[in-house]
Amino acid sequence: MQAELTISQAIQQMLKTHPYPNTLPFDELTWCVENCISCASTCTACADACLAEEMVQQLIQCIRTNLDCADICEATGHILMRQTKPDERLIFHQVEACQTACRTCAAICEQHAEMHEHCRVCAKACRQCEQACDKLLATFSL
Repeated sequence: MQAELTISQAIQQMLKTHPYPNTLPFDELTWCVENCISCASTCTACADACLAEEMVQQLIQCIRTNLDCADICEATGHILMRQTKPDERLIFHQVEACQTACRTCAAICEQHAEMHEHCRVCAKACRQCEQACDKLLATFSL
């Protein structure tokens, strides 16, 4: 019986075993992909939790930003996993957009963090993804 793979292990193994890996540094790339996937799931869950709150009308901007951030993070993770003939300029701008979305979402969730634990968790995931994007962006030489 094979041992189960964690998401992190699966990402690392897929990137390591690709026949034509791109030139981005492995550690920064994998950390960014992992955080994009985690943040996308966390933002989706936070939006859903906001919808269940009694004061949902006051959370409309938070919900919208959560969902936008989730979509951008998911797309960024997918784009970063594709190793064949990457367009570095496109990747750079996608990661930059992800960093901006995470920064924006974190700021909005932080406004609700004392009242809603799910917003605190989401803000933390967004800040970590923002940092992962920042580290990856620093490796580009455009």
